[in-house]
Amino acid sequence: MSKIKPSKGAPYARILGVGGYRPTRVVPNEVILETIDSSDEWIRSRSGIATRHWASEDETVAAMSIEASGKAIADAGIDPAQIGAVVVSTVSHFKQTPAVATEIAHKVGAGRPAAFDISAGCAGFGYGLTLAKGMIVEGSAEYVLVIGVERLSDLTDLEDRATAFLFGDGAGAVVVGPSREPAIGPTVWGSEGDKSETIKQTVAWDTFHADRPEKFPAITQEGQAVFRWAVYEMAKVAQQALDAAGISPEDLDVFIPHQANMRIIDSMVKTLKLPEHVTVARDVETTGNTSAASIPLAMERLLATGQAKSGDTALVIGFGAGLVYAATVVTLP
Repeated sequence: MSKIKPSKGAPYARILGVGGYRPTRVVPNEVILETIDSSDEWIRSRSGIATRHWASEDETVAAMSIEASGKAIADAGIDPAQIGAVVVSTVSHFKQTPAVATEIAHKVGAGRPAAFDISAGCAGFGYGLTLAKGMIVEGSAEYVLVIGVERLSDLTDLEDRATAFLFGDGAGAVVVGPSREPAIGPTVWGSEGDKSETIKQTVAWDTFHADRPEKFPAITQEGQAVFRWAVYEMAKVAQQALDAAGISPEDLDVFIPHQANMRIIDSMVKTLKLPEHVTVARDVETTGNTSAASIPLAMERLLATGQAKSGDTALVIGFGAGLVYAATVVTLP
């Protein structure tokens, strides 16, 4: 018989607070058109994007995360010292080590929590949320700060007509804590590594050790292949998440997909046959694709504008480079 004592965690977990930060600089499509041969009409028709936010030198991954986290902690109504873990999802923090989560934890006053970064692309927020839920139920943390943050303007090739207009910067954060009832459903997540080349960084960091000139790394993707995969395969994953939570599309109040592309969002709504009463996040129009930050940023805006309310049932799904994905049903804070 094992001598290890059983963990004493909460029966369930829930999102208690949400916060977001968007850089002050707003970049319209006209700026993007300075470096690519396209038009505002083409960009809007292909992606639904009209503007995006780009970070200044001072709006670092850490700085944006700290701002978003402060709002989420205040929204949750907890003392920062109660945070037992900080999980940061990002692909645009350029220091391999230490994890930016450690700096953020210190700056928000969290004391000495577990702190680490994860790399799961546009599905990163869902991965972090799932880890947080596990920690709370297992008992290794009472409250977990989950952050999705990107400075994708640093990894954007402004001469690439296929991607120059897509990406934006920002940070979104949530505080996850104990709950007496289910408020974060089972996560349907996974990867399709055979498609890993469809979204990728152009060159590896170690290329710069070689004795040859290289253009700074950027994110590139096979647009049509990604579109087909997102529309058809991710609609299936979203349905699996609904099934796992034991609800139907009619039971939903809100749908918050990764803000990759308006056409993808609209196609998923149609494929899932979501009722008209379901509020759909379309933050991509003014924020662009912020990868791991897109779901919490969209969630924060829906709540702030009154398009969604506390207690609403929401389906969230992220998908991207890897190709990886994560979907779950949550109760909004």
